[in-house]
Amino acid sequence: MINNFTELYNYGLKDKVIEEFDNNYKNYYLGRVIVEQKALYKVATEKGEINSRISGKLNFEGHQRSNYPAVGDWVVLDREDYGSGEAIIHGIISRSSKLARKAAGVKSDEQIIAANIDKVFICMALNGDFNLRRLERYTTIVWDSGATPVIVLTKSDLCEDLEMRVTEVKNISVGIEVFTISSLTGNGINNIINYIKPGETVAFIGSSGVGKSTLVNSLLGYNRQDTKEVREGDSKGRHTTTYRELILIPSGGVIIDTPGMRELQLLNNIEGVEDSFKDISNIAMGCKFYDCSHKSEPGCAIKKAIEDGVITEDRLESYFKLKKEAEFMERKVNKVLAREYKKHLGKIHKEAKRKGNK
Repeated sequence: MINNFTELYNYGLKDKVIEEFDNNYKNYYLGRVIVEQKALYKVATEKGEINSRISGKLNFEGHQRSNYPAVGDWVVLDREDYGSGEAIIHGIISRSSKLARKAAGVKSDEQIIAANIDKVFICMALNGDFNLRRLERYTTIVWDSGATPVIVLTKSDLCEDLEMRVTEVKNISVGIEVFTISSLTGNGINNIINYIKPGETVAFIGSSGVGKSTLVNSLLGYNRQDTKEVREGDSKGRHTTTYRELILIPSGGVIIDTPGMRELQLLNNIEGVEDSFKDISNIAMGCKFYDCSHKSEPGCAIKKAIEDGVITEDRLESYFKLKKEAEFMERKVNKVLAREYKKHLGKIHKEAKRKGNK
């Protein structure tokens, strides 16, 4: 089968995806997951959109949650239109990036928020939603995903001390682009539009009520997403986006809108913590002892930086907290994965034995 891709380039198709598809899948079709709802996936193909389900083989081999398709995944289909019913997904192309968090609840399941993304816009409102410690948690997860984090400070029209708050954000977001916008006045929206390049995939994350859906509507040029007012008492918002969706934008590129997150727990994001706290990591290189705990050792460069006002005690405590959480989750996830893999092997051996007895 000769694949002549044209429409899928609008959905962010890249050469590495085509190469893996051509080398491993003959007589199949390529598509990108644009909506995921339970066991049903809406997939964009060269011929349009088609509802799809995973094959029995893919379901059998998926011994953990991350083995199933997510919004943004490039998938392998047995058809690309509705000529003979729904499509069956037979494979998932290797992900170039993966934005994930610990799923809500006591289990250590990984919930993939979006796959194959180039940039993640972390949206935080400049009113009651403003929280530097939460922002550090978001940047940690994004750095760990393989995508580039971008900070979008929304509702600038409601902020009386804009310059001070922007400075506070920049002080804890080394190497990250920071934008301020107001969807009410339109200030800064064009900067966001120009920052998204044709062929790029960007995701929007943040708490409920920070204005993600309003921003998405501005980028689209029409009201695709419903918007609701936040409560005046605590600036908390209600979910207006109820599921993740990949959407084409007129200026080129695609965006993935996500529901507001009330809970954002780390997984094994140790590298992401270090990337998010590059200022502390760089300063720590000047400590007298290579294994300095930054608590009571002599010659601690971190303690000196705090005394000099270069970093704050709160920033250091946040670093300790997130690093401890990530290290704990790494140990927990590794145990869970080992247990699940052992269970999966048992499942395969049982199936092989069953077939052998026929």
